[in-house]
Amino acid sequence: MAEESGLVFNPHPERVPNSRRALELSEWARTFGGDAHERIHDTIMDAYWVDARDITAWEVLETATTAAGLDPISGRLAVESGDFARAVDQSTNWAHQHRISGVPAFIIDSRFLVSGAAPHEAFEQALAQTAQARAAAT
Repeated sequence: MAEESGLVFNPHPERVPNSRRALELSEWARTFGGDAHERIHDTIMDAYWVDARDITAWEVLETATTAAGLDPISGRLAVESGDFARAVDQSTNWAHQHRISGVPAFIIDSRFLVSGAAPHEAFEQALAQTAQARAAAT
């Protein structure tokens, strides 16, 4: 599906990472406002999905942080302090409460979940169900 959509799909060939550290680093970036969170998110995603880098490694995360225009030392210290663990725990708990167990995940009209790398047909079905549910409610 990635190739059909023109996306690069080249994850690390030997390991599925525990993304916890990367998530906490992204939460740290969020504190800067603006597009800092989006910048670091994009650089971490590219490191994993495009460059097949191990995003559990600090050197990879520090490179991504620098590429996002943020200070890698401050980011590492913030994550190691545990200051952003709660934010990640809260978002993870919210996801589990909403039956989200994979990424990406899309909640359509607060009713229908499309989880994981789903084909276009899954979205079409969710949108059709949304339209039916709305029509039935009126």
